[in-house]
Amino acid sequence: MKNGTDLFSLEGKVALVTGVCYGIGFAVAGALADAGAKIAFNSRHEDAVARAAEDYAAAGIDAFGVVADVTDEVDANRLVGAVAEKLGEIDILVNNAGIIKRIPMHEMSADEFREVVDIDLVGPFIMSKAVLPSMMRRGGGKIINICSMMSEFGRETVSAYASAKGGLKMLTRNIASEYGEYNIQCNGIGPGYIATPQTAPLRERQPNGERHPFDSFIVSKTPAGRWGTPDDLMGTAVFLASPASDFVNGQILYVDGGISAYIGKQPK
Repeated sequence: MKNGTDLFSLEGKVALVTGVCYGIGFAVAGALADAGAKIAFNSRHEDAVARAAEDYAAAGIDAFGVVADVTDEVDANRLVGAVAEKLGEIDILVNNAGIIKRIPMHEMSADEFREVVDIDLVGPFIMSKAVLPSMMRRGGGKIINICSMMSEFGRETVSAYASAKGGLKMLTRNIASEYGEYNIQCNGIGPGYIATPQTAPLRERQPNGERHPFDSFIVSKTPAGRWGTPDDLMGTAVFLASPASDFVNGQILYVDGGISAYIGKQPK
């Protein structure tokens, strides 16, 4: 029987975190590294990989970066092969790469909709498909999908994002259902509203110095009374990547400060 500390150890494990250049992905990768994992990451853009490599080095993390597009099957297989050759076969896949387009649905083109779904949903399908054979052969693995509050809720201007993240929730459950017999666990993290560069426009101070209306709305709807930070997701990521979660499968863990459990305060 392992002790509590051993349950959360990732020593000797290889983790690939996709799209990890800043924010949530960077924090998750750092947490996995602190737990002992060897880290690989990717981006579609060479300059982003170079910049992220510098950030990792500054944080004292030895991370292997690859320029690759998660929506391209050939590229995805090349990425997985490059990581295996450099660090060893992948034990932990974190499907973090994603985009959002805040456009009213009646103004959004089909191409814009498809781009979001392609990166946020088809990408995790392609990447999971690329690592599953090795995990099946070796008798285990962890896949963590970065879902969203929008995996459960709708909101104006995010029809494509919500559709993709809702689909990602069901992909998570299907991978768990189909590959659980191989000791592969697939779970999701559903961040609440997290203070990242992606959400920065929603937190900008108004010209008169007041908070952005959406900022005030989110704080009022969150029992914790604040936005989350990427660091708030680190413990959940280590748990889902580690032996501590070996009997947890097909679940979405919402790290949201309580917002999904809260109906809100009665207006005064």
